[in-house]
Amino acid sequence: MRIAFMGTPEFAVPSLGELIASGHDIVAVYSQPPRPRGRGQTVKPSPVQVLAETMGLPVFTPESLKAPEAVETFQSLDLDAACVVAYGQILLPAVLEAPRLGCFNLHGSLLPRWRGAAPIQRAVMAGDRETGVQIMRMSEGLDEGAILLSEQVTIRPDDTSASLAERMATIGAGLWPRALAAIERGGVTETPQAGEPTYARKIKPAEARIDWTRPAAQVDAHIRGLSPFPGAWFEAPGPDGPVRIKALMSAVAQGTGAPGQVLDGGLQIACGDGAVRLSRVQREGRAAQSAEDFLRGFALPTGARLG
Repeated sequence: MRIAFMGTPEFAVPSLGELIASGHDIVAVYSQPPRPRGRGQTVKPSPVQVLAETMGLPVFTPESLKAPEAVETFQSLDLDAACVVAYGQILLPAVLEAPRLGCFNLHGSLLPRWRGAAPIQRAVMAGDRETGVQIMRMSEGLDEGAILLSEQVTIRPDDTSASLAERMATIGAGLWPRALAAIERGGVTETPQAGEPTYARKIKPAEARIDWTRPAAQVDAHIRGLSPFPGAWFEAPGPDGPVRIKALMSAVAQGTGAPGQVLDGGLQIACGDGAVRLSRVQREGRAAQSAEDFLRGFALPTGARLG
């Protein structure tokens, strides 16, 4: 089939790789324009663009796929289907209707739970024990389309959003050849979503701050769900005033104390109910470190209170 692939982040790369290997004619790859990335804010192409250009595929990076000229270009591609994975732009009806067989999206949850921008982070933050990857037919509504294929994924107690996303990206990529084969022969079953939807709204900076008054299980899920980006954070007392520190990995631990109180010399912190032990942290402006390495250079005595 003549297909376009539309995706931007690392999560979409395995899907593009699988589609390249499947032998379909990828006539266009759409990705978000190059953006400033990394500590130096150097303008770089997206991971999807890098792979596409490496494989010699034509790449389109319009600032907006709503612009008339961008829509016309897409319509002129004479596509059988479009495969979308975390592209990052809303598709107009004129775009959705352009491919002969339709546009299809790989979504990182078991719909209708966690429709929206941050389904993997929200699932970990909510303490969900399972999630999944699904290929659905795209419609005008937000992640409201019928489901073609689905695979459940267990959320492990030590999963961060990064580790879970990596696993889900690989599993999801494997669904594409099966889905496209069924779509091509007209033998696909499309199942409407059922149940009350929940929404995975975009992560706001203000909600990244750790609330130590919450139960330990919720604090732990909050930390792992926001790791590595944007990173759940707290303030610790420093010699020149409060120091912001990101918590990148944690686990529920035994212990009691006032919320935010340091309970021992190994970064065990009291919560509203129970405690968590931080195992990986990052001081503002510095590289991530294990708790042991961090404590060698930053005094955080037992009894100190974190904000």
